[in-house]
Amino acid sequence: MSQTERPNVLLICTDHWGGHYLRTVGHPVVMTPTVHTLAQNGVCYTNAYSAAPTCIPARRSLMTGTTARTHGDRVFKEFERMPDPKRFATMPQCFRDAGYQAYAVGKLHVHPQRDRIGFDEVILIEEGRHHLDDGVADDWELYLQDRGFAGQEYAAGHCNNDMITRAWHLPEACHPTHWVAREMCRTIVRRDPTKPAFWYLSFVGPHQPMWPLQAYMDLYRDVPMDDPVIGDWAKDEQKLPHFLRSRRAQLSISNAPAHEIDLGRRAFYACITHIDHQIRTVIGTLREQGLLGNTIIAFTADHGEMLGDHGLWTKAYMYERSNRIPLVISLPPGDERLPRRAMDDRLVEIRDVMPTLLDLCRLETPSSVEGESLTSGPRRDYLYGEHGEDAESSNRMIRDQRYKLIYYPMGNIVQLFDIDADPRETHNLADDPDHARTRERLTRLLVNQMYGEDDSWVQDGQLVGVPAPQEMVYPDTRVLAAQRGHRFI
Repeated sequence: MSQTERPNVLLICTDHWGGHYLRTVGHPVVMTPTVHTLAQNGVCYTNAYSAAPTCIPARRSLMTGTTARTHGDRVFKEFERMPDPKRFATMPQCFRDAGYQAYAVGKLHVHPQRDRIGFDEVILIEEGRHHLDDGVADDWELYLQDRGFAGQEYAAGHCNNDMITRAWHLPEACHPTHWVAREMCRTIVRRDPTKPAFWYLSFVGPHQPMWPLQAYMDLYRDVPMDDPVIGDWAKDEQKLPHFLRSRRAQLSISNAPAHEIDLGRRAFYACITHIDHQIRTVIGTLREQGLLGNTIIAFTADHGEMLGDHGLWTKAYMYERSNRIPLVISLPPGDERLPRRAMDDRLVEIRDVMPTLLDLCRLETPSSVEGESLTSGPRRDYLYGEHGEDAESSNRMIRDQRYKLIYYPMGNIVQLFDIDADPRETHNLADDPDHARTRERLTRLLVNQMYGEDDSWVQDGQLVGVPAPQEMVYPDTRVLAAQRGHRFI
């Protein structure tokens, strides 16, 4: 196959966009016409997961095709370099080695921030992480400076990790969702026409800040909203695992009045629809450039968002709203290696994206990759999930085709959910005698996956954990969930 005959690849990654927030899988409120159309022309994987569901660990798995155990981060290590490229080739480097142009626009979340991790070029937005690289500005900030809005991106009090909500305060063209889509369109137009391309379009939303354009808030103004679900196990805060109690206490949205929670959820959906509409402009550019008929399009996210379920927000949990992600792959017309209008319920991990895209382009997958190609790999029997290293901030998971077991070492708490019968995880079956064998089977699988500090939570093959403190020590929240301020750069 010649270079010009190889398919292009557009990989779209969003942040905090859970696998449930799609019209395709039946969400009753959120408007996602573009992603739905992609799914109608491809495959939607309905059991895709982020095994370590926060930004950095998930993106390391996406870009290397490896597990958190292999790439070294199951926490959120902001100063951790990517794994040695001599041992672990990144997805963009694999495409470049095969003669592809490899360009990224948007969020990478690596250290140092200007590390290109194998891309030819990166046009960067990194959510104002000036503390990581001595005040290095990303390309979005440089754009705002050129427009006369230097340092004003967070001036309206928007917060990066809480649901504080208000409409975007600068001109529409300055919004990060608009900017990322426009820069990707420009990158496509500026391609080298003699080579195929791998484009990575990485939106920072719908990750907080909740700063939708007013036009998108208006779309949801009169729409009846779905309500958060509170499981029977989550109604008494005193009985919650220590990790959950601590996380609830960190955000101002926790236990807020109903109208604040409703507003935050509407803003989240508004941010999703804004992204969905901007993806259309990128696909439109591919069409106008004559590239759409030879471009593989994949859509996913690094992790999900609890959005109030069980009184929880953001990510890092092993519940469905946090660790289930969307994954849609649409092939060019005539390529029948994946079906169309298909809903595939196999267990999928974010590390499977890299080998799948390489396989679809008929490129060799490095031996370091631990994911499976969805075109040729076997179906898994179960998935393992993990986040955190110390007992206080850790949770673990085993998910088979029907059940999910979640483990909290502090307090030695086990939860068991029948995902088929109870997809919102409202009834904990861990102490139900009728499910004792299922608990025992999944516990054995979990213990076999644990390593490092986890070994101290196991004795003679049984989970023992560590005692929970007698009194809850609540975290200092004066940082306001990583609040940004005015910039003077």
